Amino acid sequence: MASKASLYVISGPSGVGKGTVCKALLAREKSLAYSVSATTRSRRPGEIDGVHYYFLSKEEFLRRVEAGEFLEWATVYDNYYGTLRPFVLEQLEHGRDVILEIDTNGALQVKKLMPDAKLVFLEPPSEQELLHRLVGRETESPEEIAKRQQCLAYEMSQKEYYDYAVVNDEVERAVDEIRQIIARRRSE
Repeated sequence: MASKASLYVISGPSGVGKGTVCKALLAREKSLAYSVSATTRSRRPGEIDGVHYYFLSKEEFLRRVEAGEFLEWATVYDNYYGTLRPFVLEQLEHGRDVILEIDTNGALQVKKLMPDAKLVFLEPPSEQELLHRLVGRETESPEEIAKRQQCLAYEMSQKEYYDYAVVNDEVERAVDEIRQIIARRRSE
């Protein structure tokens, strides 16, 4: 095991399957801590506060920004998202590797503040497959899907700033590849 814990940031374009891959990764790697993000967006059906996200009002979110409680935060599709700093730092201090599932802008903020963080870019097998996934999950309106599709080129261009790129063509294969990245890091 490595002498200190590591922070792994899993990100990529909207709809690439970050949540699905992270859920499968955490099921297979019980030693990982998962940092639940905070957001001001509305809950989707079945989402639970504190499990899927910490759902905050915009006022509460901005109060926490002012108090320095976020490791990173951003406005994404007209909502705020952020990673609460205390949880991440506490887990790392206790020797536990942490997984963050965040957007590309947030990932780059984390890398600036924590240069040892390992950024893993999850990419789709194709743009057509990504669009199919966005439409298939039936959680966004056609307008929201169009907005996300417009951001795709920018999000994909961020891959060059990442330590690793993993194609999410098949969830278990992508999870295996991320597990190999973690295993290599732990053996350093």
